[in-house]
Amino acid sequence: MNDQQLLRYSRHILLEEIGIAGQQQLRDARVLILGMGGLGSPAALYLVASGVGRLILCDDDAVELSNLQRQIIHRTSCIGQAKVASAQNLLQDINPDVECIALPFRPDTKELHALVADSDVVLDCSDNFATRYAVNRTCFALKKPLVSGAAIQFHGQVAVFDFRRDDAPCYNCLFPEDLQSAELRCATTGVFAPLVGIIGAMQAGEALKLLMDIKRGLHGKLISIDALNMNVLQTRLGRDPACPICGNT
Repeated sequence: MNDQQLLRYSRHILLEEIGIAGQQQLRDARVLILGMGGLGSPAALYLVASGVGRLILCDDDAVELSNLQRQIIHRTSCIGQAKVASAQNLLQDINPDVECIALPFRPDTKELHALVADSDVVLDCSDNFATRYAVNRTCFALKKPLVSGAAIQFHGQVAVFDFRRDDAPCYNCLFPEDLQSAELRCATTGVFAPLVGIIGAMQAGEALKLLMDIKRGLHGKLISIDALNMNVLQTRLGRDPACPICGNT
């Protein structure tokens, strides 16, 4: 790192758990963010500010006026633009050291496999179960760590599935696909704006720790947040032996 980079990341480098070696690990890392909405916005902002070497942004939506209440990476002047292009412009202005790749599409199975294979950590910031299950299957198959987040109304969740570990549970263990859970969308049920900031920032924090091999974190755990009453619950997750993705059957 040059003098400017040492200054930019100095507050990280001062931390005993990070130092120059940890900051260099971040600079060498590649992170895939699926979804540049309420969760992807704060996650991307903290990852780029922290100096992750390459961010791959994937989303097929365009910026709308109703997004601006919570999707803090986008601006009023960006309405109508692809979300990934809007995000890319701001992120590169914050930290030109970081390579930001904007992919304005929803990846099919083959594309998702290639994107995950080329990443060190994957952040699922999507808003639908189909994407969550597809990302979970792909990350498990390729043994890539997955940081999953969700938020609706006043309720949010974060979980980490570090598939580099042999005992890691998966998203399907937590929410089995065959249960066909009801899918709630912000467009019809609403969401508390600061909640997505909390969840997205937590996703960024867990991703950074995974990239620097900091063992303390949310692997095999679920954090549930009730932002209305400000209650936080941590639950330990175990692998379901009957899970069709990661189980023994």
